[in-house]
Amino acid sequence: MGTIRRMDVLRFPNAFEASQACGNRILDLLAKAISIRKRGVLAVSGGTSPKPMFELFGKSGFPWEQIHIFWVDERCVPPSDSQSNYRMAKETWLAPANVPAENIHRVQTELEPHEAARQYAQVLQQFFNCKLGELPQFDVIHRGIGPDAHTASLFPGEPLIADHEGLAAAVWAEKMHQWRVTLLPGVLEAAWHTVVLATGTDKAEALKAVLHGPYDPMKWPAQIGARDVNVSWFTDLPKE
Repeated sequence: MGTIRRMDVLRFPNAFEASQACGNRILDLLAKAISIRKRGVLAVSGGTSPKPMFELFGKSGFPWEQIHIFWVDERCVPPSDSQSNYRMAKETWLAPANVPAENIHRVQTELEPHEAARQYAQVLQQFFNCKLGELPQFDVIHRGIGPDAHTASLFPGEPLIADHEGLAAAVWAEKMHQWRVTLLPGVLEAAWHTVVLATGTDKAEALKAVLHGPYDPMKWPAQIGARDVNVSWFTDLPKE
């Protein structure tokens, strides 16, 4: 699992260009999925880094009616809250692109966190028609990385990092004093393609450890499913 077979790390002069390139890669991968299966399935992350990417999506003219959209993780706030990952995506991409409502599978974070996670896992299971023991396989999962090397809402030391069978769970983010719902490692690892957007100088040490350090996802969660042939990193950080 920890063996590096191909390190696809693409470097850009600034965060905007990295985000745009990441978005274009996602569109290319989704177009291929449509050509093969007539639809694509994408999971996106939140935060501020992907905003230029979402704006690109909103203006792209892409056939979003053929794409189903999920979230890698979500803060447990109402969908109208300024901290909501869904809200940011809606304002910059989903609404401008007129993505059909039935193609948008947000986490119901207005519910109690564990109930929201249970319902989200159920939606995933039903959408992907997962049999017992099977995991959803997204065409593309977009992820980020924090300065502490967290990814999704899996933070260093989180016991859920060892869970490779579950689909989604509620997690308490102590650093933010906030409940979140996150996809679990098995789902992240099962994706056909993963793109990771890692921008900002505060991510430099974490990125170096994730890409080149010993495989220890309990310490560096962003290493989960991040060293395989189907993973591409987009960054504005110079080569170490």
